[in-house]
Amino acid sequence: MKPLVVITGASSGFGAEIAKQFAADGYPMLLLGRRREKLATLAANFENTLIDTVDVTNYDQFEAAIRRAEAKYGKTDLLVNNAGLMLLGNVQNQDPQEWQTMLNTNVMGVLNGTKIVLNDMREREHGTILNMSSLAGKKTFVNHAAYVASKFGVHGLSETLREENAPKNVRVMLVAPGAAETELLTHVTSQSALSDYEAWKKSMGGLTLNPKHVAETVKFMYDMPQNVNIREVDIAATAQDA
Repeated sequence: MKPLVVITGASSGFGAEIAKQFAADGYPMLLLGRRREKLATLAANFENTLIDTVDVTNYDQFEAAIRRAEAKYGKTDLLVNNAGLMLLGNVQNQDPQEWQTMLNTNVMGVLNGTKIVLNDMREREHGTILNMSSLAGKKTFVNHAAYVASKFGVHGLSETLREENAPKNVRVMLVAPGAAETELLTHVTSQSALSDYEAWKKSMGGLTLNPKHVAETVKFMYDMPQNVNIREVDIAATAQDA
Protein backbone atom coordinates (compact mmCIF):
# COMPACT_ATOMS: atom_id res chain seq x y z
CA MET A 1 0.00 0.00 0.00
CA LYS A 2 1.26 3.48 -0.87
CA PRO A 3 1.57 6.06 1.93
CA LEU A 4 -1.20 8.40 3.09
CA VAL A 5 -1.91 11.69 1.32
CA VAL A 6 -3.94 14.35 3.17
CA ILE A 7 -5.51 17.22 1.19
CA THR A 8 -7.32 20.18 2.75
CA GLY A 9 -9.86 22.24 0.83
CA ALA A 10 -10.50 19.14 -1.28
CA SER A 11 -14.15 19.75 -2.17
CA SER A 12 -13.42 21.89 -5.25
CA GLY A 13 -10.78 23.71 -7.29
CA PHE A 14 -7.13 22.76 -6.85
CA GLY A 15 -7.84 20.37 -3.98
CA ALA A 16 -10.34 18.28 -5.97
CA GLU A 17 -8.02 18.09 -8.98
CA ILE A 18 -5.04 17.11 -6.79
CA ALA A 19 -7.18 14.36 -5.25
CA LYS A 20 -7.97 13.00 -8.73
CA GLN A 21 -4.27 12.81 -9.58
CA PHE A 22 -3.39 10.83 -6.45
CA ALA A 23 -6.47 8.59 -6.68
CA ALA A 24 -5.49 7.65 -10.25
CA ASP A 25 -2.10 6.57 -8.91
CA GLY A 26 -3.57 4.42 -6.12
CA TYR A 27 -2.74 6.51 -3.03
CA PRO A 28 -4.86 6.19 0.11
CA MET A 29 -6.22 9.64 0.92
CA LEU A 30 -7.90 11.76 3.54
CA LEU A 31 -9.90 14.53 1.86
CA LEU A 32 -10.87 17.42 4.12
CA GLY A 33 -13.26 20.25 3.38
CA ARG A 34 -16.32 22.08 4.61
CA ARG A 35 -18.86 20.60 2.18
CA ARG A 36 -19.44 16.92 2.85
CA GLU A 37 -21.74 16.38 -0.18
CA LYS A 38 -19.06 17.67 -2.57
CA LEU A 39 -16.38 15.56 -0.89
CA ALA A 40 -18.61 12.48 -1.05
CA THR A 41 -19.35 13.02 -4.75
CA LEU A 42 -15.65 13.50 -5.51
CA ALA A 43 -14.57 10.40 -3.57
CA ALA A 44 -17.41 8.15 -4.81
CA ASN A 45 -15.17 6.36 -7.32
CA PHE A 46 -11.93 6.48 -5.33
CA GLU A 47 -10.56 3.51 -3.40
CA ASN A 48 -9.03 3.80 0.09
CA THR A 49 -10.32 7.32 0.60
CA LEU A 50 -11.72 8.85 3.77
CA ILE A 51 -13.54 12.18 3.84
CA ASP A 52 -14.14 14.50 6.77
CA THR A 53 -15.66 17.92 7.26
CA VAL A 54 -13.06 19.89 9.13
CA ASP A 55 -12.41 23.55 9.85
CA VAL A 56 -8.62 23.86 9.47
CA THR A 57 -8.61 26.73 11.98
CA ASN A 58 -9.79 24.27 14.65
CA TYR A 59 -6.59 22.45 15.64
CA ASP A 60 -8.21 19.67 17.69
CA GLN A 61 -10.80 18.85 15.02
CA PHE A 62 -8.12 18.91 12.31
CA GLU A 63 -5.78 16.68 14.30
CA ALA A 64 -8.50 14.16 15.18
CA ALA A 65 -9.38 13.69 11.49
CA ILE A 66 -5.74 13.10 10.52
CA ARG A 67 -5.15 10.66 13.40
CA ARG A 68 -8.23 8.63 12.38
CA ALA A 69 -6.89 8.33 8.83
CA GLU A 70 -3.39 7.47 10.08
CA ALA A 71 -4.83 4.70 12.27
CA LYS A 72 -6.16 3.12 9.08
CA TYR A 73 -3.49 3.94 6.47
CA GLY A 74 -0.29 4.70 8.38
CA LYS A 75 1.49 8.01 8.91
CA THR A 76 0.92 10.97 6.59
CA ASP A 77 3.59 11.12 3.88
CA LEU A 78 2.15 14.12 2.03
CA LEU A 79 0.08 16.95 3.46
CA VAL A 80 -1.29 19.41 0.90
CA ASN A 81 -2.29 22.59 2.75
CA ASN A 82 -4.71 23.79 0.10
CA ALA A 83 -7.67 25.22 2.05
CA GLY A 84 -7.82 28.97 1.44
CA LEU A 85 -10.09 31.97 1.08
CA MET A 86 -9.78 35.03 -1.15
CA LEU A 87 -12.04 37.89 -0.06
CA LEU A 88 -11.24 40.89 -2.25
CA GLY A 89 -11.68 44.47 -1.10
CA ASN A 90 -9.92 47.70 -0.15
CA VAL A 91 -8.70 48.25 3.38
CA GLN A 92 -10.66 51.50 3.70
CA ASN A 93 -14.03 49.81 3.23
CA GLN A 94 -13.59 46.07 3.79
CA ASP A 95 -15.07 44.46 6.89
CA PRO A 96 -12.17 43.64 9.25
CA GLN A 97 -13.87 40.30 9.93
CA GLU A 98 -13.03 39.33 6.33
CA TRP A 99 -9.34 40.02 7.03
CA GLN A 100 -9.47 37.84 10.14
CA THR A 101 -11.23 35.02 8.29
CA MET A 102 -8.54 35.02 5.59
CA LEU A 103 -5.64 35.18 8.03
CA ASN A 104 -7.16 32.38 10.13
CA THR A 105 -7.73 30.03 7.18
CA ASN A 106 -4.80 30.93 4.94
CA VAL A 107 -2.12 31.21 7.63
CA MET A 108 -3.27 29.52 10.84
CA GLY A 109 -4.77 26.62 8.86
CA VAL A 110 -1.40 25.97 7.22
CA LEU A 111 0.45 26.20 10.55
CA ASN A 112 -2.06 23.86 12.20
CA GLY A 113 -1.78 21.19 9.52
CA THR A 114 1.99 21.43 9.51
CA LYS A 115 2.28 21.00 13.28
CA ILE A 116 -0.03 17.98 13.25
CA VAL A 117 2.18 15.96 10.85
CA LEU A 118 5.65 17.48 11.26
CA ASN A 119 7.03 15.65 14.31
CA ASP A 120 6.27 12.24 12.81
CA MET A 121 7.92 13.26 9.54
CA ARG A 122 11.02 14.52 11.36
CA GLU A 123 11.22 11.31 13.34
CA ARG A 124 10.99 9.17 10.17
CA GLU A 125 13.20 11.62 8.24
CA HIS A 126 10.68 11.29 5.43
CA GLY A 127 7.64 13.24 4.32
CA THR A 128 6.43 16.23 2.33
CA ILE A 129 4.36 19.28 3.22
CA LEU A 130 3.16 21.18 0.16
CA ASN A 131 1.59 24.59 0.72
CA MET A 132 -0.68 26.13 -1.88
CA SER A 133 0.02 29.84 -1.94
CA SER A 134 -0.56 32.30 -4.78
CA LEU A 135 1.29 34.72 -7.01
CA ALA A 136 -0.19 37.17 -4.47
CA GLY A 137 2.36 35.72 -2.08
CA LYS A 138 5.22 37.25 -4.05
CA LYS A 139 3.73 40.30 -5.75
CA THR A 140 0.92 42.71 -4.99
CA PHE A 141 -2.51 43.03 -6.62
CA VAL A 142 -5.00 45.88 -6.29
CA ASN A 143 -8.06 45.03 -4.09
CA HIS A 144 -6.08 42.17 -2.50
CA ALA A 145 -4.32 43.82 0.51
CA ALA A 146 -5.34 41.38 3.27
CA TYR A 147 -5.19 38.39 0.92
CA VAL A 148 -1.70 39.43 -0.19
CA ALA A 149 -0.70 39.75 3.48
CA SER A 150 -1.91 36.19 4.15
CA LYS A 151 -0.15 34.71 1.12
CA PHE A 152 3.12 36.58 1.72
CA GLY A 153 2.80 34.92 5.13
CA VAL A 154 2.47 31.47 3.53
CA HIS A 155 5.55 32.11 1.39
CA GLY A 156 7.53 33.23 4.45
CA LEU A 157 6.50 30.43 6.76
CA SER A 158 7.07 27.81 4.05
CA GLU A 159 10.65 28.89 3.39
CA THR A 160 11.37 29.09 7.13
CA LEU A 161 10.00 25.57 7.66
CA ARG A 162 11.98 24.29 4.69
CA GLU A 163 15.21 25.62 6.17
CA GLU A 164 14.43 24.21 9.62
CA ASN A 165 13.51 20.75 8.37
CA ALA A 166 16.05 20.24 5.58
CA PRO A 167 18.52 18.51 7.96
CA LYS A 168 15.76 15.99 8.80
CA ASN A 169 15.15 15.18 5.10
CA VAL A 170 11.59 16.56 5.31
CA ARG A 171 10.50 18.49 2.21
CA VAL A 172 8.50 21.69 2.40
CA MET A 173 7.28 22.80 -1.02
CA LEU A 174 5.21 25.71 -2.26
CA VAL A 175 3.03 26.21 -5.34
CA ALA A 176 1.98 29.74 -6.29
CA PRO A 177 -0.75 29.72 -8.96
CA GLY A 178 -1.98 32.79 -10.77
CA ALA A 179 -5.65 33.41 -11.53
CA ALA A 180 -7.42 30.08 -12.05
CA GLU A 181 -10.85 28.65 -12.76
CA THR A 182 -11.76 27.82 -9.14
CA GLU A 183 -14.55 28.81 -6.73
CA LEU A 184 -12.35 31.28 -4.82
CA LEU A 185 -14.37 34.29 -5.96
CA THR A 186 -17.74 32.99 -4.79
CA HIS A 187 -17.33 34.52 -1.31
CA VAL A 188 -16.26 38.02 -2.41
CA THR A 189 -18.64 40.68 -1.05
CA SER A 190 -17.14 43.74 -2.81
CA GLN A 191 -18.90 44.25 -6.15
CA SER A 192 -16.33 46.78 -7.40
CA ALA A 193 -13.46 44.40 -6.66
CA LEU A 194 -15.33 41.63 -8.47
CA SER A 195 -15.94 43.74 -11.57
CA ASP A 196 -12.29 44.85 -11.62
CA TYR A 197 -11.29 41.18 -11.47
CA GLU A 198 -13.69 40.19 -14.26
CA ALA A 199 -12.34 43.02 -16.46
CA TRP A 200 -8.78 41.81 -15.80
CA LYS A 201 -9.86 38.26 -16.66
CA LYS A 202 -11.31 39.49 -19.97
CA SER A 203 -7.93 41.01 -20.78
CA MET A 204 -6.53 37.47 -20.60
CA GLY A 205 -9.02 36.23 -23.17
CA GLY A 206 -11.73 35.38 -20.63
CA LEU A 207 -10.17 32.12 -19.42
CA THR A 208 -7.65 31.71 -16.65
CA LEU A 209 -5.59 28.70 -15.55
CA ASN A 210 -7.16 25.22 -15.54
CA PRO A 211 -6.70 23.79 -11.99
CA LYS A 212 -5.89 20.40 -13.54
CA HIS A 213 -2.47 21.67 -14.61
CA VAL A 214 -1.74 22.88 -11.09
CA ALA A 215 -2.64 19.40 -9.81
CA GLU A 216 -0.36 17.75 -12.37
CA THR A 217 2.43 20.03 -11.16
CA VAL A 218 1.84 19.07 -7.52
CA LYS A 219 2.01 15.37 -8.43
CA PHE A 220 5.23 15.89 -10.42
CA MET A 221 6.84 17.70 -7.46
CA TYR A 222 5.86 14.99 -4.99
CA ASP A 223 7.01 12.18 -7.30
CA MET A 224 10.60 13.43 -7.20
CA PRO A 225 12.84 11.34 -4.90
CA GLN A 226 12.72 12.36 -1.23
CA ASN A 227 16.22 13.84 -1.53
CA VAL A 228 15.03 16.28 -4.23
CA ASN A 229 12.94 19.29 -3.22
CA ILE A 230 11.32 21.44 -5.87
CA ARG A 231 11.02 24.33 -3.45
CA GLU A 232 8.66 26.64 -5.31
CA VAL A 233 6.70 26.64 -8.55
CA ASP A 234 4.96 29.76 -9.89
CA ILE A 235 2.35 28.76 -12.47
CA ALA A 236 -0.13 30.90 -14.38
CA ALA A 237 -1.92 31.25 -17.69
CA THR A 238 0.53 32.40 -20.36
CA ALA A 239 -1.70 35.42 -21.07
CA GLN A 240 -1.62 36.59 -17.44
CA ASP A 241 0.55 39.71 -17.47
CA ALA A 242 0.54 40.46 -13.72
